[in-house]
Amino acid sequence: MTGAVPDPLPDWLRDARRVTVLTGAGVSTDSGIPDYRGPQGVWTRDPDAEKLVTLSYYVADPEIRRRAWRMRADVRAPDVAPNAGHRALVDLERQGRLRALLTQNVDGLHQAAGSSPEHVLELHGTVHAVECLSCGDRTSMDDALARIDAGDPDPACLVCGGILKSATVSFGQALDERVLDAAAQAAADCDVLLAVGTSLVVYPVAGLVEVAAAHGARVVIVNAEPTPFDGLADLVVREPISTALPRLVGAG
Repeated sequence: MTGAVPDPLPDWLRDARRVTVLTGAGVSTDSGIPDYRGPQGVWTRDPDAEKLVTLSYYVADPEIRRRAWRMRADVRAPDVAPNAGHRALVDLERQGRLRALLTQNVDGLHQAAGSSPEHVLELHGTVHAVECLSCGDRTSMDDALARIDAGDPDPACLVCGGILKSATVSFGQALDERVLDAAAQAAADCDVLLAVGTSLVVYPVAGLVEVAAAHGARVVIVNAEPTPFDGLADLVVREPISTALPRLVGAG
């Protein structure tokens, strides 16, 4: 079924007791954070921007690093706040029906909305920290951006002098195996997998949909554009996420 949120909701969705949610960039667009692959996405408008989040380019080219740091400094938005989609997932947790919240987003808006950190698995890391690629020292993004503001265009690790990078998973960089294993367990142990605002083209995360379906879960996809897994889904919703998600989880 593809289209609007059905009214009434299917019994299998309304009665689900273990819902695993997978979110992508689309859930944060109503908070003013652009997605990547949509019609107005960052990489759609500037394909070269993808190099900024590709590890091989970042390590090899100081100019790419300087551009990446300028981008981080320019997109600071202290007034960015969670939207109705984020808050709907907090409601799902309060209902006692959330198995896990798996997110490809690095913005921290799920936690800012009130989702419990123990329920949130940040598959692609967080933009609120930086890590040294040599020694692994981890510090805050605010500290790194203060160095940018002070005139250092490519701040090095203060411990070993190595290359610093946001604590996000870049293309060509492996996901944390412990986080990915926990996500796979959550996908295998749910009644419903709800994929929201994700293009489902990046593996291994996209494969979590297949894991859930293979273990008998129903699949719901909420995304503005078609995904490779629409044919596998029990329900595909094309409505805006901030209005669809509260209705899907019975929060509005």
